[in-house]
Parts: sequence; structure tokens; C-alpha cells
Amino acid sequence: MIGVSETLAPVALAAMGLAVLWLFLIAPARTGRRWCTPLFDRHFAHRGLHTPDGTIPENSLPAFAAACEAGYGIELDVQLSADGQVVVFHDDDLVRVCNDPRAVADLSTDALSRLRLFDTAERIPLLSEVLALVGGRVPLIVELKDGPRNDVLCTETARLLDRYIGPYCIESFHPGIVRWFRRNRSGVVRGQLSAGSSTFDKQRAPVRFLLVQLLTNVATRPHFVAFRHQDGVGRLRLRLVRLLGGALVGWTVKETDDRERCLRFFDVLIFEFWRPGEIKG
Repeated sequence: MIGVSETLAPVALAAMGLAVLWLFLIAPARTGRRWCTPLFDRHFAHRGLHTPDGTIPENSLPAFAAACEAGYGIELDVQLSADGQVVVFHDDDLVRVCNDPRAVADLSTDALSRLRLFDTAERIPLLSEVLALVGGRVPLIVELKDGPRNDVLCTETARLLDRYIGPYCIESFHPGIVRWFRRNRSGVVRGQLSAGSSTFDKQRAPVRFLLVQLLTNVATRPHFVAFRHQDGVGRLRLRLVRLLGGALVGWTVKETDDRERCLRFFDVLIFEFWRPGEIKG
């Protein structure tokens, strides 16, 4: 007669094998948190230190200047114009920020320069302009937006950052972009952006599962994972990423959020609308 222990042994081995496979799939880069530590010595102003009333618009030169003056790091978004220039702008289209129905990718930099951010005097800056303004004073998190020409965006962004003298890292929701940097700029600190399922509601279920569960880490081996803080605090997969040597970034922590809870879980925060001095490194 087969004993209970003999029956359970294959099940236990299978469970152990699945656990090891899971850890292999979600593991970060081996250099992980060690590479991130010099960058993450302070928290990061989301799209610069902009204001709730829009007088200092998001992703504007004044917002980046204010973050530098306050001593915060800067998180910013980049994408391509129609003529292949790297511009600093978050949304795919211009409706919310510029009251224009067109897409950023369909306009040249000349056309984009004629638009204004939230009815202010500020225009959409080039990444080159932002790099010249910051000049290495504070660290940067450069988020590359998913678009129709990701390879070109990666190449052009990397070209600009190669000449930049100052601390920076890159991140993206798209694993293909993070993988591009792993293959082509292995010395650049890279991060995988993710969140709960609702953030990926436009994705097919299998893709959504891979992104939420961080299973694409096997291809990207990020140094850090940046996770939506409402979905991420306490999650086992994030604890394991940190245990395996990766850093954790929480986004985007606003004034009404539980800041102390986020600070206890994440290594660094991307924040919005806190006054200068309210978040210490």
C-alpha cells in the first residue's frame, strides 16, 4: 500500500518547482538595489513640481526648475514628435493639456511649440531642453511612453542621455522598451512600471496578467519596479522582488494618500502636490 507521504511527495516537489520558476520569472537584475541606491537618495516630483491650479503646469520647464530648487528628483515623460524629436509630454493626445484633439505623434516639434500648457505661457519642452535646465543638479526618472515607434524613441532618448552629465534612470510600462535598454544600454538603471489590473483594462487578459504579476521581468530584468502605490503596498510579489535585490518605487503619492504607509513599504516615492520640505529623503 502506498503511504500518504509517498503520495504527497510528487505534489510537494511540483509545488517547489513552481515556486522556483515563479521566483526566476519575477527576479530583478542582480545589481538591482545596489545600482539604484545612489539615485534614490530623495523622492521624485511627478512631472516636476507643478501646482494643482495649473499655474505651473506639469512637464514644464518651470515645474522642473522648481523641483531642482526644492532639491527633489524629477520624474518626467517622453515620446516622439512626428519629425522624430524627443518631447516631454505625458498623454498620447493633446486634449487634456492643450485643448487640442490631435495626437502628439502626428505633429512636428514646430507645431507642438505653438501650443500652450493649460492656457499658460508655457510650451511643450524638448528633452534636450530639460536636460540642459536640470544640468545634473537632481536625479531624473525618465519614463518612455509606448507609441508607434518605440525603437526610434529608445534610440533617440538614449542618444540624448548618453551625453548628459548627471544621475538618471529610465522606466516604462512597455516591457519591450525596458528590454531595449537591457540589450543596448546595460549600464543604465532601468525600471518596470506596473500596477493593478484596472490600469491595464485595455489590454487582453493574458497580457494584463503578465504585466500585473511582473512575469515580464524574465525578459527585462529591471533594477527596480515602480508600482501604483494603492495596488502595491504589502504585495508578496513586490516583497520578493525586494528580497531578490530589486528596489521598489511607489507612484503617485498625493496629499490625501497615506504617505507614512507608503514610506514604510517603498524605497522611494514619486509624489504630487506636496509642498517643498514636506517629504524628506
